[in-house]
Amino acid sequence: MVDVQTLNKAFIAGEWVNTGNTFSVTNPATGEVIAEVADCGSEQANQAIEATANAFQSWKSLTAYERSAVLEKWGQLLREHSEDVARTISMEMGKTITEARGEVNFSALFIEWYSQEAKRIYGTTVPSQFPNKRLLVQEQPVGPVFAVTPWNFPSAMIARKAAPALAAGCTFVVKPAEATPLTALKLAQLWEKAGGPVGVFQVMTAQDPVHVSKVMMEDSRIRKVTFTGSTPVGKLLYKQAADTIKRISLELGGHAPFIVFEDADIDQAVEQTMIAKFRSIGQSCVAANRVYVDKKIKDQFAEAYTAATKKLIVGDPLADETHVGPLVNQQAVDKVDRHVRDAIEKGAEAVTGGALKEGLFYHPTVLLNVNDDMQVVQEETFGPVAPILSFDSEDEVIQKANNTPYGLAAYFWTRDLGRTYRVAEALDYGIIGVNDGVPSTPQAPFGGVKNSGLGREGGPWGIEEYLETKYISIGLPS
Repeated sequence: MVDVQTLNKAFIAGEWVNTGNTFSVTNPATGEVIAEVADCGSEQANQAIEATANAFQSWKSLTAYERSAVLEKWGQLLREHSEDVARTISMEMGKTITEARGEVNFSALFIEWYSQEAKRIYGTTVPSQFPNKRLLVQEQPVGPVFAVTPWNFPSAMIARKAAPALAAGCTFVVKPAEATPLTALKLAQLWEKAGGPVGVFQVMTAQDPVHVSKVMMEDSRIRKVTFTGSTPVGKLLYKQAADTIKRISLELGGHAPFIVFEDADIDQAVEQTMIAKFRSIGQSCVAANRVYVDKKIKDQFAEAYTAATKKLIVGDPLADETHVGPLVNQQAVDKVDRHVRDAIEKGAEAVTGGALKEGLFYHPTVLLNVNDDMQVVQEETFGPVAPILSFDSEDEVIQKANNTPYGLAAYFWTRDLGRTYRVAEALDYGIIGVNDGVPSTPQAPFGGVKNSGLGREGGPWGIEEYLETKYISIGLPS
């Protein structure tokens, strides 16, 4: 069970801080309040900035091997406590325990990978045209980092941001989503247990992020901001970062298409589309939001996809057999229901699902006879709804897939090698899964284009976001 006694405080400057104000964390599966957590404000934000700025000087001065050792221990402890962290994720945001375990493993992989990448931050020597000069280029940490993370991957989103930042020599302050602060506090417990230095990794829990973010964004000592969340909030932070010229990374909304071409293996295409759509109950920025199927195989695909969807078990997210848990809150349920009702009113057919089950549980839904005028095609649903549309040609479906201001992830299924290259290069997205519904991995870049954000997380591209390039020209005395 969640240790409420420990998880009711923020983690600031190496101390577990009780702010005097709290907010409730609710289990979306039961409606039960599982914790009362410290509600941080501007006072705690200023304390965190002071601590992160002071810690930066010593943390960046450690050798890469010393930073690597701390990260390695952190990742090891996360694996040792994986079941506890997974249950915390499941209880506070409703993710099935099976997927929560997968998320914890994914988080540990990021920490482990960047614990090694810390030792691979190389410099460069540049040939000079002058015999008495030596030109050097060094990579140095950008400075203290402020992170704002979402509720849908409460462990992985912190690990994917914190691990490269810490490996680079930056210090890190995270404001987790108000719906899922407990997982972040679990990670702070493990950081402390790993011997992480004071002030290097901090967690500010807050019900209203505005007061905390305002202080962070206005203080010039915070040199980097990394945010995963909605596009409107990302744009606001982008504007605020300009006043102190902060570096910023933004992973924002998505509206992912999944295209199934006529040469697809139906069973395999259904399997990968199911994963891309229903993983995390569809509450993922890279979730397939529009399924385009070639007209020649649409009926066959729809029949197989509907049959597979009907087999999904909706229920207690802590039960191993459950495939689909609750949505995170009533607002999420209302959006899903609004999209489904709009589609049905405009002529779509819900061949399975299409209604609320109970509480925050929504039946996995497959919609047929869908057209481009429906909200489910125009907006990101962020829930267990799969609208199936048809197309006639490769050019047509590429145009439809790209007809969105977003560009995070896109997927397609084909056996044709030429089509693989043509379509992958034509789709205007940062991540392309070809016959692969889960392309994300720690050593590869993750991020989007257009209104889906700026920058990349993962691989060497992820650590570059936390490094500044310094050029040194040395004149040799004669």
